[in-house]
Amino acid sequence: MDLGIRGRRALVCASSKGLGRGCAEALAEAGVNLILNARGAEALEATAAHIRDRYDVEVTTVAADIVDAEGRARVLEATGQADILVTNAGGPPPGVWTDWSRDDFIKALDANLLTPVALMQALVPGMAERGWGRVVNITSQSVRAPIAALGLSNTARTGLTGFVAGTSRQVAGKGVAINNLLPGIHDTDRATALDGGMAKQAGISVAEARQRRYASIPAGRYGTAEEFGAACAFLCSQYAGFFIGQNFMPDGGLNNLTM
Repeated sequence: MDLGIRGRRALVCASSKGLGRGCAEALAEAGVNLILNARGAEALEATAAHIRDRYDVEVTTVAADIVDAEGRARVLEATGQADILVTNAGGPPPGVWTDWSRDDFIKALDANLLTPVALMQALVPGMAERGWGRVVNITSQSVRAPIAALGLSNTARTGLTGFVAGTSRQVAGKGVAINNLLPGIHDTDRATALDGGMAKQAGISVAEARQRRYASIPAGRYGTAEEFGAACAFLCSQYAGFFIGQNFMPDGGLNNLTM
């Protein structure tokens, strides 16, 4: 399917690996020119080289911490005008609610609420002026199905969901569609680390730990970065203009929710 976005320009955050890279590759396959951002320069440049060689699109890289104001300014300067924005940031660490300080909450809010808001405030007005734009925020399944140990993430990402719910409806009439992707467990470095932690705690092999987690998912497996990226690319396509302020949860059926 031709997604109708060839030649568009996209900023994809945290895109050197994992779900961010999956989104970047899917957009590149659709012919979108990219600004890629991540903190680690080496992995970022390797990803950029792969995408340039495979998809023949323009790729600009900015190695910076998107949560830091100076780093974000450098990313936005390199981006200029963008038609597509994909926000993405690692989630705060798990823990117990009694242990979290005010500083812990502020750090979580900075990364998972205030940074994507700042990026939207910087880029969405230009999209609206030009009459077309797409924003996809990568958040978490914990927005719709809160996870007890991830209270910092639950709090910050739910705040972002509320912001998007209002903002998306204010710009929809100007051709800008803002939506959220709420991933369940995908086969990324994060999942591998969690498998290792479970294996150590239970005294089993990593392979056995992974099989136990597979068994909790009706689809019987983890998601892939490629299929997640394809979902993101569709939400950035010419066909997604009637999806406004929605929360899409690719989780393999893990969360038994009706709405």
